[in-house]
Amino acid sequence: MKWIDLPPVWLIAALGVAWWQKTSLSMGLSFGPVWADLLGGLLVGGGIILAALAVFEMRRMQTTIMPHQIAARLVTSGIFKRSRNPIYLGDVFILTGFILFWDAVLALPLIPIFIWVLEKRFIEKEEGNLRRKFVADFTRYAQQTRRWL
Repeated sequence: MKWIDLPPVWLIAALGVAWWQKTSLSMGLSFGPVWADLLGGLLVGGGIILAALAVFEMRRMQTTIMPHQIAARLVTSGIFKRSRNPIYLGDVFILTGFILFWDAVLALPLIPIFIWVLEKRFIEKEEGNLRRKFVADFTRYAQQTRRWL
């Protein structure tokens, strides 16, 4: 059952709720014409690129991308110079983008809920593990690089 507690599963669940809201409970609400579609598409594309860059960098540094495993190395290069959690940031961009693109106005509260889930289920535990394994290096990295943006 460990496979269920992975960020992509949570993202798919949130996307499912947003899609359900859009198709079954739209109540005629909309973000407006083209701007939401354009911004939504940019966010989805940007989120995919961000996550891909992070996966590439983690693979290059030969460490795990699995959130419940202990990292072999502290990755601070590439996209990790800008964000300590670029894959999770990409997931948030993807969710936000689809909500905008689908005009799922009532699904907007899913965004902070999804961020909270990511923080509590994954980020806090991962950063705790990194802090214990790479004591001084992680402390320095955390001071220099923001968790999200």
